[in-house]
Amino acid sequence: MERMSWIGLIVLLQLVGLTIAYLDPSLSFDSMMYYVFLSLVISSVFIIIRYVKETTFYKELELREATTDLSSFPEPNSPFEASVYEQVTSAIEKLEQDASHNQLLLEEEKDELLSWIHEVKTPLTAMKLIIDRTENHQLKSELMYEWLRIYYLLDQQLHQKRIPFIENDLFIEKVELESLIYSEIHTLRSWCLKKKIGFEVVLDSPHVLTDAKWLSFILRQLLTNAVKYSHEGSDITIHSSQDMGQTVLTLSDQGRGIATRDLPRIFDKGFTSTGNPDQHATGMGLYLAQKASIPLQLHLSVQSTVGTGTTVTLTFPKENEFLEIQGV
Repeated sequence: MERMSWIGLIVLLQLVGLTIAYLDPSLSFDSMMYYVFLSLVISSVFIIIRYVKETTFYKELELREATTDLSSFPEPNSPFEASVYEQVTSAIEKLEQDASHNQLLLEEEKDELLSWIHEVKTPLTAMKLIIDRTENHQLKSELMYEWLRIYYLLDQQLHQKRIPFIENDLFIEKVELESLIYSEIHTLRSWCLKKKIGFEVVLDSPHVLTDAKWLSFILRQLLTNAVKYSHEGSDITIHSSQDMGQTVLTLSDQGRGIATRDLPRIFDKGFTSTGNPDQHATGMGLYLAQKASIPLQLHLSVQSTVGTGTTVTLTFPKENEFLEIQGV
């Protein structure tokens, strides 16, 4: 199609030659016909050869995968193809340089944020000690509530930055659920006392094979949500059991529940359910819990009824399957 005008010119020249031979008696029309025939044959062979040669580069370019690997580019066979090659590859090199630069900036920003979070933990620990020495119970309860909000927001930020590299941070071992759960409940103690929330913990399956640090983080998000949205004076039930060789851990609260239309979106980043009374909710807790559960081979599901409460189920993988996945 690109050379159609050239082909048209060749055909036009042959027609001009035949017309001249027909109009000029001094020229042999048969000889001109023979010349035109040879000319068209030679032109056709030439066009076919040039077609194969000139389209090879573009066909290979079209068939290559969409990647920035410059070694996968076909070699140019003409000055024009070389120009195309230069423009495409130079644009890709520029994109790679920009991407590398942006990645370095993101890494620097992440390192600075992690450093800042660790620095903030020092005055936060000092604040906790000061709050513990406060004798006014009402004031102590209110300060501890705000302290917990700051603590969990920082904790979320810290783990959010670590989640993309979670595979490098995993240490799979047999974890005792009881100590892990009670440790997280103890952190929420002052908040639970303020709302008069109790816990019923029944662990028929006391051990799981997982990473203790990241499981603690997941439980922290789930327990925080359960306490935050539970009605005052209600109980939170935590139960573990075995189901076909898999440990199942459930956390049930008696809170306001989640609307049916919101359930498919609760794991979306930044989503807060409709009618949420907490104007400061970030919508990150369940999102981060879900993200952290994937490398641990945990299945996280939620069932809820508005006005009745919410049940979150954590299903752990079979131990032998987990060991095979981990290459143990």
